[in-house]
Amino acid sequence: MFFRKDYAAPGPGIRPDEPEKTGLARLIQIIQLEAGSIFLLNLLFLASCIPVVTIPPALFAMNHVIRKMMLDQPVLCFYDYRTAFRTYWKQAYAAFFLTAVPMAAGGFGAWFYLAGAARNPVLMAPFLVCSTVFLAAALSSGCLYGALSAGMGLRSALRLALALGIGRPLRPALAAVVGYGLAAFGILQLPISLMFVVLLGFSVPCLLANFFLRTILRDYCPAQQGPSPGEGDPDDQP
Repeated sequence: MFFRKDYAAPGPGIRPDEPEKTGLARLIQIIQLEAGSIFLLNLLFLASCIPVVTIPPALFAMNHVIRKMMLDQPVLCFYDYRTAFRTYWKQAYAAFFLTAVPMAAGGFGAWFYLAGAARNPVLMAPFLVCSTVFLAAALSSGCLYGALSAGMGLRSALRLALALGIGRPLRPALAAVVGYGLAAFGILQLPISLMFVVLLGFSVPCLLANFFLRTILRDYCPAQQGPSPGEGDPDDQP
């Protein structure tokens, strides 16, 4: 079947005794092994976003599949995407509103108050508050999706995401700049960038963002098998 890998059959892949590559070599290796899935994943994401209200589960499902690539787990793109989309919709909406809403509100507030700060310096105080909210949400967003995909409860995942985004900001900053920046650039350059957006415009930025986050998530996430329906930590229960 097209885009379906047979992991039981011998063929190209990573040998069990092969040392793990790092840096650019590792990124190239992932792209070579998962090129077909990366292309299909972008098409699935775009198709899933058409109703608009399905954008949160589409984002979660895309991140879930990309995380499996980062962990060298077998990827059956359509099956894994559909399963994550249909099963983890509660986590998806929670992650979306905990990241997209603060980023949008903080970014707009920072722009609004900065524009008026030249006339009234007092407005620098709310500008600093809004910019801090925006930066904290942007730096923590990728870690939150990764922690939820690893099976952590919402509260534990949020605490970990904030701790990593604020306490270890280098890789989260690189992930945010590359992930959000490349996706925004493709959208803003429409219609010139139409082919890029349709074929790779969301899956590749997501791949690059998760690539920068892969080591810190591997070190701090206790599980990497994905959440179970209704799963959560004891402190997440009412």
